[in-house]
Amino acid sequence: MDFDLSDEQESFRKVVKDFAEAEIAPFAEQWDRDHTFPLETVKAMGELGLFGLPFPEEYGGSGADFTTMCVAIEELARVDSSMAVTVEAGVGLGANPIFQFGNEDQRQTWLPDLCSGRALGAFGLTEPDAGSDAGATRTKAALDASTHEWVLDGSKAFITNSGTPITSVITVTARAEAGISAFIVPAGTKGLVVEPPYRKMGWHASDTHGLRLEACRVPDGNLLGEPGRGLAQFLAILDDGRVAIAALAVGVAQACLEHSVAYAKDRQAFGGPIGRNQAVAFKCADMVVAVEAARNLVYRAAWLKDHGRPFKQAAAVAKLFATEAAVTATREATQIFGGYGFMDETPVSRFYRDAKILEIGEGTSEVQRLVLARGLGLPV
Repeated sequence: MDFDLSDEQESFRKVVKDFAEAEIAPFAEQWDRDHTFPLETVKAMGELGLFGLPFPEEYGGSGADFTTMCVAIEELARVDSSMAVTVEAGVGLGANPIFQFGNEDQRQTWLPDLCSGRALGAFGLTEPDAGSDAGATRTKAALDASTHEWVLDGSKAFITNSGTPITSVITVTARAEAGISAFIVPAGTKGLVVEPPYRKMGWHASDTHGLRLEACRVPDGNLLGEPGRGLAQFLAILDDGRVAIAALAVGVAQACLEHSVAYAKDRQAFGGPIGRNQAVAFKCADMVVAVEAARNLVYRAAWLKDHGRPFKQAAAVAKLFATEAAVTATREATQIFGGYGFMDETPVSRFYRDAKILEIGEGTSEVQRLVLARGLGLPV
């Protein structure tokens, strides 16, 4: 058993960490306060190569493994979840469906800009009445044989990276004659309506919109993958995404641990540092256990994927444990900081608000438990 990352991965971790601390950390509180999507910083992450990490060099990627992608997301999340999820969604949900299921023309058309960070892609699966029950998709697709175009009608909800100035493409599911299929919808297509941004509890610097498809026409060649296989394709994409979100959760929990330990050493009360009190010290100790366990689960799942082994169950385990551990860590860190933890300018306050969505996005904790129960052969 080898728990060490390669020298190259460790070097890359330092590059991302240095970037995050220099280019994101000083501004994260302001972006959060003003609900600002920092376009220039996102472009800088593209120049660093983060959006092309797991894709082949022929499309502008760097051909790195999935574990390296998780390293990058973890380090970004130690500073700011909004920027971490911008990369996670841009890679795993924006570009990956086109790479995994697109034909060569589709790959050559969309991937170079997505891999470079010059453009962002979005993933339109969730609907107002079809969240965890993704098979209840109501968006419809009808083929107009006279024009060789698909006509899409419906709506999507909570779509990350769907309304930025550099959003270039959105892949969506819709119910067609052959079943639920997937389609490539270029940004700016007539009939694609990007609704105003949501007011959210957290992830204030992340771009999130609802979408409407109103007689939205795309060419026949924009069918993504096999007809009727869109739902299965998108659910397979979510297995990767669950590991990546779990890596994000590890970064959040690690940050909470670091902030809590530093504060417990410096904050004076009752004649000494608060860290000498077991009530505080034991919270930090429990965070260590949670972070170490979550990190090992995440990187085991990533290792399984990188070695071509089944990882669906491991992804669910990692996502369930790491995200719930992150939510607990943010709550405990806020408690350690006391009144200061309740102030918006304190990082742990932002981590607390940002963390809750981790138990919901890319499959709720309840869905992960269903996946695991089915894996055990239980009749759920």
